[in-house]
Amino acid sequence: MRKIRSLNTKLLLFLSFFFFLLNTKLIVSLSPDGLSLLSLKSAVDQPDGDNPFSDWNEDDPTPCKWTGISCMNVTGFPDPRVVGIAISGKNLRGYIPSELGTLLYLRRLNLHSNNFYGSIPADLFNATSLHSLFLYGNNLSGSLPPSICNLPRLQNLDLSNNSLSGSLPENLNNCKQLQRLILSRNKFSGEIPAGIWPELDNLVQLDLSDNEFTGSIPNDLGELKSLSNTLNLSFNQLSGRIPKSLGNLPVTVSFDLRNNNLTGEIPQTGSFANQGPTAFLNNPLLCGFPLQKSCKDSSQSSPASQNSPQESNSNNSLKKGLSSGLIILISVVDAFGVAFIGLVIVYFYWKKKDDSNGCSCTGKTKFGGNEKHRACALCSCVNGFSNEDSEAEDIEKAATERGKGDGELVAIDKGFSFELDELLRASAYVLGKSGLGIVYKVVLGNGIPVAVRRLGEGGEQRYKEFVAEVQAIGKVKHPNVVKLRAYYWAPDEKLLISDFISNGNLAYALKGRSGQPSPSLSWATRLRIAKGTARGLAYLHECSPRKFVHGDVKPSNILLDNEFQPHISDFGLSRLINITGNNPSSSGGFIGGALPYLKSVQSERTNNYRAPEARVPGNRPTQKWDVYSFGVVLLELLTGKSPELSPTTSNSIEIPDIVRWVRKGFEEENTLSEMVDPALLQEVHAKKEVLALFHVALACTEADPEVRPRMKNVSENLERIGA
Repeated sequence: MRKIRSLNTKLLLFLSFFFFLLNTKLIVSLSPDGLSLLSLKSAVDQPDGDNPFSDWNEDDPTPCKWTGISCMNVTGFPDPRVVGIAISGKNLRGYIPSELGTLLYLRRLNLHSNNFYGSIPADLFNATSLHSLFLYGNNLSGSLPPSICNLPRLQNLDLSNNSLSGSLPENLNNCKQLQRLILSRNKFSGEIPAGIWPELDNLVQLDLSDNEFTGSIPNDLGELKSLSNTLNLSFNQLSGRIPKSLGNLPVTVSFDLRNNNLTGEIPQTGSFANQGPTAFLNNPLLCGFPLQKSCKDSSQSSPASQNSPQESNSNNSLKKGLSSGLIILISVVDAFGVAFIGLVIVYFYWKKKDDSNGCSCTGKTKFGGNEKHRACALCSCVNGFSNEDSEAEDIEKAATERGKGDGELVAIDKGFSFELDELLRASAYVLGKSGLGIVYKVVLGNGIPVAVRRLGEGGEQRYKEFVAEVQAIGKVKHPNVVKLRAYYWAPDEKLLISDFISNGNLAYALKGRSGQPSPSLSWATRLRIAKGTARGLAYLHECSPRKFVHGDVKPSNILLDNEFQPHISDFGLSRLINITGNNPSSSGGFIGGALPYLKSVQSERTNNYRAPEARVPGNRPTQKWDVYSFGVVLLELLTGKSPELSPTTSNSIEIPDIVRWVRKGFEEENTLSEMVDPALLQEVHAKKEVLALFHVALACTEADPEVRPRMKNVSENLERIGA
């Protein structure tokens, strides 16, 4: 009996040892890179829902088929080596294991938008092939390890939206290849180190916003000559004057220095001239253009500007030498003199305007088919500023001359004159119908086609308001903007007459009847469309009388002529529709003659191109809305993909799929052939041009509107591509 028990015991031990050896053999069969990756699996709490580690099996020979892992064959190694880890947005909770530093061929580590906690292990930077590290949107804490610049190929470092603290390493200048340094929304403190920035001559993006940095802005930040888009130092505790050296940065760079304690006058040299007031807001002691705060007023109220004791004594003695009555008499005389001079100036000003029949621009030209309907021609936009006619006077004149209850056809543009009967007798057919009115193509007696939009029938009590809007639209003159030529007003009929653009719109050119892009949309043509559209939008934003916001930029509102030059349509119509009582909705892009080739084009969803903040009810349109929409159009030009919306949302705000898809492609370093429109693959040889256009599009589609560039800067960047 004892022998049987002993035999059974030996048999159990043998079987246990056998299975141990078997399991050991299975684990050892996994490649070294796979064993290192298992440390990440064990460091993460297993999620309740979608588990990205469900196919990370120990019995696989390599990890190359595991979710989120990419590999590449390397000379001298029998097995492929791990070059990429991309597991983002999975709500993973755990820590980053130091064993990942043994992945010597790892190039990209992308763990953003999870719940990783703890510090960034210094041993991670033993993976010396790393050039892209995306850990933003986690709960990481601790300091930024100085060994991070042991990575000789590091190009992209995004650690934003964590709880990292401490000061910036003094040896950041060793990151010679660094292109993007994004450390926003952390708890970094201390001064921004000086002396390191001139050596980062590849840096194109620097974002240190929303931290606890103190001290002054380093002068040598102005030596970042490769910087583009935005220099973001906002929401810190920086103090002192703004260095004039920042004016040496490229003119395309937008500053964001909001919410600091900066003082003194804003420099007016170099790239400072291109900055708007939002770049400097919430710095109480900052003054000068473009802020609406005079430095003279600031100096008078600041302690440093107070009179010295000697000056105070001198002023006091002077006051003592003058009687109070004499002082009052001098003040009254001064006031009377100023008032008299003001009256003289006003008199001559109005006399000059009376002599010029109400036209306030020099070099003006009278036009129109009827002497009763004369008006001033639009003054040209020079150096970004427009000389405007007096709108109020034009409106008053038109209102006075308008017959009660009678309709009037008023020519806006010089040399464009025809009678109402001619318009009504002309051959016409419907181009389309939408919430912004029915649009017809009308061929006049001289053979010239025009587009006529019929608006609502109401609004007869708001005539002056209607004319003000129409005249503002009519003053826009740019080769890439559809020109409004005339308008017709009657109590029961309102018409807008504009140029007819004969070659349809960009939406049809991209999709056509077959869903495929037009063969004429070559790379050169797409670049021409992008540049022309940017020029037109920049003009509307910077030069037009009203500094227009389009509010509905999309391919169906970009009309194309026979040379595929773009013409922006449908700007400024929403207020007109509101005045005339129509119900504004997506226009389908018919003004100016964009043909309604497809119902799918007509029913194009506006939200696909609108900025995230534009989808929040109650928000008023801004120029940055147009910048975002234009960026989505650029991505569609590049990829050939429509910006469909995903059923999922982020913080109740939808982001077009195309934006997420392209950003993910760049993070994972997908090849251009995976992202560019297949119709372009056989002809696109200028890789740098394509990449440059992608970067412009991504800058335009930043989620934060303050980070997006101005349309003027976008246009300047595009003009450099292929030049």
